Amino acid sequence: MKTNDYVKKLNEKNAAELQEELAAAKKELFNLRFQNATNQLSNTARITEVRKNIARIQTVLTSKAE
Repeated sequence: MKTNDYVKKLNEKNAAELQEELAAAKKELFNLRFQNATNQLSNTARITEVRKNIARIQTVLTSKAE
């Protein structure tokens, strides 16, 4: 998914939905790191992508809180 589309999708959600998505992304990041440590991860670029998505979610949450 393109970055702009992802951010637009995030902006349409309310704070509770964003919190759920943030928790899911953090869980996914944990699982990816675990797979990477055990040499089971084939696409290591996914870790960076998930980290950036977490930052995007947190940015949208902060902007909605203001």
